[in-house]
Amino acid sequence: MVSPTPNLTPLSTLDPPSAGPYRLLGRLGQGGQGVVFLGVDGGGRQVAVKMLSIDLGHDPKAKARFAKEIAAAQRVAAFCTAQVLLADLDADPPYVVSEFIAGPTLHRHVCENGPVTGNALYRLAVGSATAIAAIHQAGIVHCDLKPDNVILGTDGPRVIDFGIARALGTHTLTGNVMGTVPYMAPERFRNVDVGPRCDVFGWAATIAFAASGRGPFGHDSLATVMARVLHEPPDLANLSGPLLELVEQSLAKDQYARPTAEELLLRLLGRAAPTTAEVPLGNALEEGSAAATTAHPSAISPTLPAPPTPPTPEPSTVAVPVPPSTLVVGTRPSRLRRLGRQAGDPVGIAVAIVLGAVGFAAGYLASSSAVAAVTNGVLTFGIVYVVRLVVAAAMDRDTELD
Repeated sequence: MVSPTPNLTPLSTLDPPSAGPYRLLGRLGQGGQGVVFLGVDGGGRQVAVKMLSIDLGHDPKAKARFAKEIAAAQRVAAFCTAQVLLADLDADPPYVVSEFIAGPTLHRHVCENGPVTGNALYRLAVGSATAIAAIHQAGIVHCDLKPDNVILGTDGPRVIDFGIARALGTHTLTGNVMGTVPYMAPERFRNVDVGPRCDVFGWAATIAFAASGRGPFGHDSLATVMARVLHEPPDLANLSGPLLELVEQSLAKDQYARPTAEELLLRLLGRAAPTTAEVPLGNALEEGSAAATTAHPSAISPTLPAPPTPPTPEPSTVAVPVPPSTLVVGTRPSRLRRLGRQAGDPVGIAVAIVLGAVGFAAGYLASSSAVAAVTNGVLTFGIVYVVRLVVAAAMDRDTELD
């Protein structure tokens, strides 16, 4: 017998009744990647079935790359994650089946019960850090870590949807990256040197939301939030002590100033002292998984309970236009790499366009000649863009990889 599931909505007349060997019972939710259904196999085991909103049939290369990402996701160790069980990319539509975790999302929990504090916040921080360390160990990047992708199960927090956002954003949406803007790292907007540390940024933004009921960069218009992520410090008013320090470092604009997921987990477990013997990652994952369901240790002091703050509704996953991507390298970016990093900065381009328009207007008022006005506007745009690009690249102080 299938147990009742809260917030399960009935199938619509357009929904399929099944997906491969799984009978679909209802809808669990819908987002930018597709619709998630609750399914059940012949033995009565419940699963989450995500029907993907993509067409892989006409792009064999994208399909092969997507299959590679999903195969890697299936190898993720079972520490604070919802395991990927099956994927059928030949189906119409393609779908991915994962372990069903009974429980609310972190976003829903905060909306209904207020911010997370004390031991519960520590367990959430450790559990989600354990999950991304396990995900990175398998050689993949989540790329969409946010409160809606953390399930508060009976056995602790679980991270879901790892690998799917990476596969969709990198391979099937040319010129776009899938993600939720308030939780996306700065490098993802430029799509330069995108790597595992963007998940550390997403972890920190998620913990900040859990502690306060609001994202560290707000939930205004996409352009406003993006500008804050790129250029302004986060709002971390409800965090304190060592956890505040760790979240601040994890939200650094420079991705190489952030800790790795493994370093993050070890620090949460109190194993970051120079005299501490090296801890194998497998042992740290086991310890982190256990700590996610036990009492608060003395290594990280709990934050003081804060008055509940009405949370802002979670923004939906969107496709953000970005320049073509480059891969992470293990050396300090060269001058050309720094120029490339700044060339696609949307704020800088917007400033150059505005000043170019001012130059056009000034030229037209001075000469009443459209040709002269256009020439003046183009020259103003070019000069402003090149000067801003050179200055921004010179100020780009990326450090070497650890």
